[in-house]
Amino acid sequence: MINDIKKDADTRMEKCVEAFKNNIGKVRTGRASPALLDGIVVEYYGTPTPLRQLANVTVEDSRTLKINVFDRSLSQAVEKAIMASDLGLNPSSAGTDIRVPLPPLTEERRKDLIKVVRGEAEQGRVSVRNVRRDANDKVKAQLKDKAIGEDEERRAQDEIQKMTDAYIKKIDTALAEKETELMDF
Repeated sequence: MINDIKKDADTRMEKCVEAFKNNIGKVRTGRASPALLDGIVVEYYGTPTPLRQLANVTVEDSRTLKINVFDRSLSQAVEKAIMASDLGLNPSSAGTDIRVPLPPLTEERRKDLIKVVRGEAEQGRVSVRNVRRDANDKVKAQLKDKAIGEDEERRAQDEIQKMTDAYIKKIDTALAEKETELMDF
């Protein structure tokens, strides 16, 4: 029973770390990355559709993304969706392709992005701690129901704490990598 609780906590903590990494992956660093446009949704015949389903996004060079739209009639809608997003990008059409140049980041913007990333990291840590709390509550419920002894309860809580520390360390490592990536010129 305790092993089930620990496995559940482990998978949930792993999901928290993955969600954090996914969120900071969307933060622009000045380098071109197709993941930058993952959140963009385009109106396609009245249905909001992710850009990834309507076009092929590739990296042309370190500061330019190239979008090859499958349906040429959508080029205008894709450009408008990119301009309407909060990314601050200005796409330009070049025949069948749309090119999205990434302007260099200012020092002030880099510091703002670091604040955003640190906020995301704190959210990730809170999520991991919430999973720890839930797991500890389940262990305490087992003790209350007399399914386990006090020694087993204390041992399980120690193991859950070690697991929590390991996942918070993973979040901190990813945060440090992202900060250095943001501050690189």
